[in-house]
Amino acid sequence: MSGLLIAEQVLNGLQYGVMLFLMAAGLTLVFGVMGLINLAHGSLYMVGAFACAAVAAATGSFWLGLAAALAAAALAGAIVERVVIRRLYARDHLDQVLATFALILIFSEGTRWLFGSFPLYLSVPAALEGAVRLPGGIDYPLYRLAIIAIGLAVAAGLFWLIGGTRLGTRIRAGEADREMIAALGVDIDRLYTIVFALGAALAGLAGALVGTIQSVQVGMGEPVLILAFVVIVIGGIGSIRGALAGALLVGLTDTLGKVFLPVAFAAVMDPADANAVGSALASMLIYVLMAAVLVLRPRGLYGAA
Repeated sequence: MSGLLIAEQVLNGLQYGVMLFLMAAGLTLVFGVMGLINLAHGSLYMVGAFACAAVAAATGSFWLGLAAALAAAALAGAIVERVVIRRLYARDHLDQVLATFALILIFSEGTRWLFGSFPLYLSVPAALEGAVRLPGGIDYPLYRLAIIAIGLAVAAGLFWLIGGTRLGTRIRAGEADREMIAALGVDIDRLYTIVFALGAALAGLAGALVGTIQSVQVGMGEPVLILAFVVIVIGGIGSIRGALAGALLVGLTDTLGKVFLPVAFAAVMDPADANAVGSALASMLIYVLMAAVLVLRPRGLYGAA
């Protein structure tokens, strides 16, 4: 198998991984700071994708659509936190699961009512069309490279926000002891709204970026949500560094497994059978990876003790 193919699939895995990071970072912030299981996080991913597609179609500008995706997802997140989520902090996880599952249904039916059941499509912006020649002779889509760059830039920004700002200090303190920082005069309700809106904006950004690669449709957030939970379990709940490491591991494992496992099995069995067996095992690889990590490090790669 050629080195160019391997390098190209590694890049595909990185692109997939940074998209998962954008989803998982907000989810792990919400879970780590608030202790909330938010099944509706994937719906905010869908909100970002639909907002981007609608505004881009109306204005002809993908960049205005991207800004709209961030704003719409953050606003939706802030409203959901103030109207629904705020009532769930003191409830047990079963109540949180049921309430946020209800939000999935509300978002899905509301989106279907607004946009219909047919998928929408986003075009790659003109500035990012085409491919670029990378070292080694790889022609790789410029847009996918841009997704990798945006994801890594967001990761760097989150590291700075959490580790180098007053807001980040409050977020870390809220994760460690929310009663204490409330007693010190921090407006804990406002802090929770900001954290939830930030996580929603990251999910909306991921939805908008992926909307040009796949169709924008109702229910698109649920499959990604499952993978985002896998990422935060692998990386460690509440850890941005863990979310990045887990996302890249999942992205590379999933992408490389789907490409190379069928090829490996083709050496010992019929090509049709090898493709079926390899594809089935590739779909299981990320869960095998999660199980292995939990056996070795039950709190995840960077989970707090």
